[in-house]
Amino acid sequence: MQIGTVKLTCNLAFAPLAGISNLPLRLLAKEAGCGLVYSEMVSANGLVYGAAKTHQLMNTTPEDKPLAIQIFGSDPVIMADAAQIAAAAGADIVDINFGCAVKKIVKTGAGVALMRTPDRARALLRAVRHAIRVPLTIKIRSGWDRSGDQAFDLVRIAEECGVDALAVHPRSASQGFRGRADWSLITQIKNATSLPVIGNGDVEKAEDAVQMLEQTGCDAVMVGRAAIGHPYIFAEIRDLLAGRHRPPPDIHARLRIMRRYAADSVNYLGERPACLMMRSRLGWFVKGLHGCSAFRESIKRLESLEQVMEKIDAYEKVLTATRRNYSGMTTL
Repeated sequence: MQIGTVKLTCNLAFAPLAGISNLPLRLLAKEAGCGLVYSEMVSANGLVYGAAKTHQLMNTTPEDKPLAIQIFGSDPVIMADAAQIAAAAGADIVDINFGCAVKKIVKTGAGVALMRTPDRARALLRAVRHAIRVPLTIKIRSGWDRSGDQAFDLVRIAEECGVDALAVHPRSASQGFRGRADWSLITQIKNATSLPVIGNGDVEKAEDAVQMLEQTGCDAVMVGRAAIGHPYIFAEIRDLLAGRHRPPPDIHARLRIMRRYAADSVNYLGERPACLMMRSRLGWFVKGLHGCSAFRESIKRLESLEQVMEKIDAYEKVLTATRRNYSGMTTL
């Protein structure tokens, strides 16, 4: 798949997830075969006014490439400046968020709020397109209701303004992440535009990604929540598309991934901030495993990387012993 001048190794993308899709997790997704990763959602105002924590969200490495940096805001001038900053920071693609339904974002006129102000959306896209040379993409919802009318309006505007591709999450603003994504809207948008379309929503396992491609005709699939703690889903999808079945990683492989994520997070954020974050995030990687509740309880007071590794080692011993005693357990 190609987006503007950027050629992807495959048609799988890791969605932008605020507070989640940082560099350490993106690198795991890339190693698992993901073709395109997105940054966390980055405030245009924060970039333009020099907020250090906002700029840190754009940190990248060669292994992270190609990288789409997603920005949000509502002022065309500020968004254009922010897009230039993102491109200079290493964005291979600049993506604009038209889908965030969080109240504090919407009340500023950004995110999904832009889908009900087409004139502002057009001005914003024109300003950003004029400001950068790298490909420009957008991520949208169905709009404020399930009809999809606002999505079709925005797609037409995107075509006029020189957008290179779009991702469609077919839920309305009021749905948030509730209910089911209406994949038929992805099909309709794909049939209505010449732009590459990335489908997103309710891809929970490899089979769902294959079904989305076949059912909607979309050009690529974007995986979000299912890749949290399970970045190897991208390898599973690639194998399934090639007609092969990849068994899930065994417990030792899963815990190796946890150790790598923890160590990379410490290098990226510093030990104390990373360990505070690990108190909740390590639980992502053990979902469904025997004793996962006890493990999550045991990591609530992590203070150091040494403690992190000790907790993972102890949990691995528990899982190994359990597997020996109950060899038929499906959770292992």
